[in-house]
Amino acid sequence: MKNWLKPVGAVLIAGVLVAGGSLISGGLDSAQSVYADNEVQRNVINVTGSGEILIKPDIAYISVGVETQADTAKEAQSQNAAKMAKVNALLKDTWKLDAKDMKTGQFSVQPNYTYSEKEGQKVKGYSAYHTLSITYRDLEKVGQLLDELTKAGANRIDNVRFSTENLDQYQEQVIQKAMANADMKAAAIAKAAKRQVGVVLSVTQGGGNDYAPYMNMSFAVAEKASMDQATSIEPGEITVKTTLSVMYEMK
Repeated sequence: MKNWLKPVGAVLIAGVLVAGGSLISGGLDSAQSVYADNEVQRNVINVTGSGEILIKPDIAYISVGVETQADTAKEAQSQNAAKMAKVNALLKDTWKLDAKDMKTGQFSVQPNYTYSEKEGQKVKGYSAYHTLSITYRDLEKVGQLLDELTKAGANRIDNVRFSTENLDQYQEQVIQKAMANADMKAAAIAKAAKRQVGVVLSVTQGGGNDYAPYMNMSFAVAEKASMDQATSIEPGEITVKTTLSVMYEMK
């Protein structure tokens, strides 16, 4: 969290001078802090300004996986590993993805259970599950990539998230918008109170986020993609936003 503070010593000193009589009779420290705080609170405006911009995404984060079921854990793991090897080969050899843009998201081998009143809970086969988190930058080919992945053996496309790789470059724009919004609110409040807005005393920046659309594909949709139906993916736009909590002097 970022803070910019303007010293308010002048306001505090003024409070001390006005309260001079109380300082002597009630004690220096207590009278100064109480009166100064009250004085500051009566002469400030606190507002929250918000700013946001819409931008085109330049990167996609894709979660893709292979899930296999077999009678034994060893069979499930072995078959799943063979399928995953084909997926990795496609990404590295055909699509030329760098190793840094591929990482394991989840890996598990676990039993499947059935239940009946007669036999109770029993193990019925095993499931192996392995996912990859992929970073991909050619957004026009995301749909084609998903189609090729399903043909290579991927039967889980958990989500596709679009974002921007360099979010910081947009921060100045949203901060300026948020500050302008805060100025407008403070001016309206001061006008309603028949006062004027003074200098900024402090600014605190809230969190900035990019809200990226998701595209979810179930296993059934992935199967359709493997049947020569091209998958069309539209990245759309994403929102970059921030908030500023601003304290103004009120004259």
